[in-house]
Amino acid sequence: MENLTTDVLVVGGGTGGTAAAIQAARRGAKTILVSEFPWLGGMLTSAGVAAPDGNELTAFQTGLWGAFVRSLHHHQPGGLDHAWVSFFTYEPRVGAAILADWVRSLPNLTWIAGQVPQAVHRSGDRLTAVTFPDMTIQAQIILDGTELGDLLALGEVPYRWGWEWRSQWQEPSAPVGPNTLTEGYPVQCPTWVVVLRDGGPGVTLPEIAAPPVERPEQFAGAWEGYGAEAFLNYGRLPGDRFMINWPQHGNDYGEGLHRLVASPAARQEFEQEARWHAQSFARFIQQRLGRRYGLAEDTFPQVTDGVGGGAFALHPYYRESRRLVGLTTLHEQEILPQGQVAPLPVNERGEMEAIALGNYPNDHHYPAPLSAALTLAPKSLRWGGRWTGTPFPIPYRSLVPATVDGLLVCEKNISVSHIANGATRLQPVVMGIGQAAGMAAALCIEQNCQPRQLDVRSLQDALLTDALAPAAIVPLFNLPPHHPDWLHWQRYYRDHADAYPLDGHGPEVQIFSEESSKFFDFSLSIKSPGLTELVGIFQRVAEQTYELVVDSESVAHSPIHLVTLHGEGDRQLRHLPSPQRIRVWGWLNRSGNWLRVEGLQPLSELDADL
Repeated sequence: MENLTTDVLVVGGGTGGTAAAIQAARRGAKTILVSEFPWLGGMLTSAGVAAPDGNELTAFQTGLWGAFVRSLHHHQPGGLDHAWVSFFTYEPRVGAAILADWVRSLPNLTWIAGQVPQAVHRSGDRLTAVTFPDMTIQAQIILDGTELGDLLALGEVPYRWGWEWRSQWQEPSAPVGPNTLTEGYPVQCPTWVVVLRDGGPGVTLPEIAAPPVERPEQFAGAWEGYGAEAFLNYGRLPGDRFMINWPQHGNDYGEGLHRLVASPAARQEFEQEARWHAQSFARFIQQRLGRRYGLAEDTFPQVTDGVGGGAFALHPYYRESRRLVGLTTLHEQEILPQGQVAPLPVNERGEMEAIALGNYPNDHHYPAPLSAALTLAPKSLRWGGRWTGTPFPIPYRSLVPATVDGLLVCEKNISVSHIANGATRLQPVVMGIGQAAGMAAALCIEQNCQPRQLDVRSLQDALLTDALAPAAIVPLFNLPPHHPDWLHWQRYYRDHADAYPLDGHGPEVQIFSEESSKFFDFSLSIKSPGLTELVGIFQRVAEQTYELVVDSESVAHSPIHLVTLHGEGDRQLRHLPSPQRIRVWGWLNRSGNWLRVEGLQPLSELDADL
């Protein structure tokens, strides 16, 4: 048994754990990252959900999440606009390679794969070390980045699992007491993602084998109301592949969820059943849509000691975990909008303590018809020609245990209610949580303090001014991270939380090109290769609903929807006269029949003829 010592130990190579390890090491802390799987990234890669949700607006693409999106644009052949569920879809191996490159570039970061924690060591109320099958690692600060909060259980750190009733925190969407849904499904259903490929017309791909347990009748009506093409395009990936992560009579699996925290053997039993369920769904799809569709066997690495790999993700997409009992708990009220944004979190000392942000709607996965028993308070708005979630901040103290030192959490295991977890669980916000936890751990090493003693202002300043991936702490729709006033207004609202505007817009700013009287450049990437240029008649069909009747026959489905992720783009679309002849540049998404607008130019008839 090998004994190692480090400043920071991150256990779990998922979305949050990977981000935490990278940030801690970039700050200068000697860091060890221990992962179970040969790929890093969790939800983003090894769990197969290569279609991230949330934090898609340019103003929210900050920190490591923003850097990841920009790297995907650079490394993914064919771009990222393939599916209609997300603006960013990519080959899982591309995402895994980006994260592995970031990790390997850091000489003070050691990555050890193929190990799972077996025991956590304590000295009084402080966690000091973690034992794995081949080693024990001592660390000053330990971070739990496991998919199910395993260190919380191993270290006897207080945690929650399951529902809370409305009387506990007065959450508007919480049930008043136990019911059939809460008794059968203590947490959200995981999904074992499978990736299919399209061989093309006239091609017959190998038949997908039947799993030991097969009940095809449970998938009846899977794409009812959508149609087969829209169903497949939901998670379309580059190269005529399809990520199957489908909630409607699909591959969500929630039978016996208590097994996930009962014992390693019980969890393994659950995971095998979930994997077979995904295989059965893939077989159902092939039988209904034809054998031009089959398994994309080269998507994930083959593993010998697990049930995933090949066309199947390396592990399930877990939407919920054991949840820490922290210094504060994030409740539903703290993620719901007051106006268009949630309030900034201010602690009892008057400190605004946000360290990450999200904007996804509150989304829970349970089987129909039981899911109808839960009615969630709305937290969406129309913006940029489409629906998006209202933004909310994550408070630092939700990462810090209430009673234990030497530990931070950095995954879905933060101190959050079961209801609010439906919005905090998404890849981008977990990546932000991981970055903040990693920075906090490194600062604890620098300042020789415990996480509960760390000055949140120093953490916020470190995140805002990070040399490689500065991260926002205050959601502002109209201030992108590349704007020269971005840092000023982030700090201003950090220091004056009572002045934070309820519409989430800072002082009105405009980003124009040199030809600003005629040509609007929202993202400063107007000359990016792969952009589509279209000319046609702009129409405002309804409030925040825009269409372009295209002149060219190169776009099969005209009119095409116009959407944007840029604050300046939203402003221009809202004020553009309708009807109006325009030229637009953007990323064409044929699955969603939209153009993701990067720039637009109002035209006169004379301009159109040039």
